[in-house]
Amino acid sequence: MYRIGKEELAAVERVFNSRALFKINATEQDSFHAEEEMKEIFGTSHALIMTSGHAALSSALIAMGIGPGDEVIVPAYTYISTAMAVVSAGAMPVIVDIDDSLTLCPKAFEEAITKNTKAVIPVHIRGLPCKMDEICSIAEKHGIMVLEDACQAVGGSYHGKRLGTVGDAGALSFNYFKVITTGEGGALFTDNKKIFENALIYHDSNAVAFFGDQLSGVEAELFCGTECRTNGITAAILREQLKRLDGILADLRKNKKYIMDAVADVCEFVPSNDPDGDCATTIAFRFDSTEEAEAFANAEGVYGTVPINTGKHIYKNWAPIMNKRGALHPLMDPFKMEANKDIVPDYRDDMCEYSLELLSKVAYITVSPDSSKENMDERIAYIRKALQK
Repeated sequence: MYRIGKEELAAVERVFNSRALFKINATEQDSFHAEEEMKEIFGTSHALIMTSGHAALSSALIAMGIGPGDEVIVPAYTYISTAMAVVSAGAMPVIVDIDDSLTLCPKAFEEAITKNTKAVIPVHIRGLPCKMDEICSIAEKHGIMVLEDACQAVGGSYHGKRLGTVGDAGALSFNYFKVITTGEGGALFTDNKKIFENALIYHDSNAVAFFGDQLSGVEAELFCGTECRTNGITAAILREQLKRLDGILADLRKNKKYIMDAVADVCEFVPSNDPDGDCATTIAFRFDSTEEAEAFANAEGVYGTVPINTGKHIYKNWAPIMNKRGALHPLMDPFKMEANKDIVPDYRDDMCEYSLELLSKVAYITVSPDSSKENMDERIAYIRKALQK
């Protein structure tokens, strides 16, 4: 969480006093307004807020018609939720390498395509944009849907277009650790009316036909889904956070540039596919060895991390996926479904060795939008000292 204050508190108080806590209400209508404001800010035809980024990913896959018998390609470096969303749709996650930008490798993506591949999920990890031109071109050539996981890249962009709005659909997260936050929450974006309507039904199938006029103009046939509906208080907080978004990003980018410019002569950075669109939450340093990366990250005053050590962001630590346990009940487990019997992947710890090597030779430092010049100068001194050892 970067910035939150009296504006969010006042918004919560307003909703509380109005008693309009439920999503559908006759007075405040914060959920409706939040979605309209998101469409304007992100430049997309449809926006749907819900309970989490995972809910948004799952809803998008279901809405795309992904299910048993289908494969969905995901990168080796992403939070486990990306792969779990595929399993929740009944499909098989196919895990492929990242490239030097630490995002989905287009070549690895294309090489993994089979007749069963129905979608790909490029992940803008740590706010770093994927090579969306190449990925979308490959997907179009093979008739594959593109679902962007922009959960760690809220507000970022690729060639001037907001992340999450480049592909067929996109997912954002607003949990406590994201660029803007509602404590927990997420959103789905799409310009595809069919995807939007199916996601609307799936994310709240027991209520969309009962509360308000949510099905006005909807042509999709109702089906049984789940419930990822949000509420008036969460939506009110989101509306205030959206007002802060571009200011947070501008300050992150300014501070990241200041630090990078000050140390560029003594280090090598991980390349960005769009430096101007990067969310700038992270500076990624590249080293020749794991030992150098670890030494830098652990040096005095650096406060760094090495991504290979970040647990469930590394594919080999996705225990439920690697162990092929997709559901508690065996008949509901996609890994045991008849439709998937010929496409269950052979997951191995060493199947994406290039990704593991890359991630062991990188060190991150986080950027704060609120750091003073004095604080940054002090940190720069520590970074330069660590790099020159």
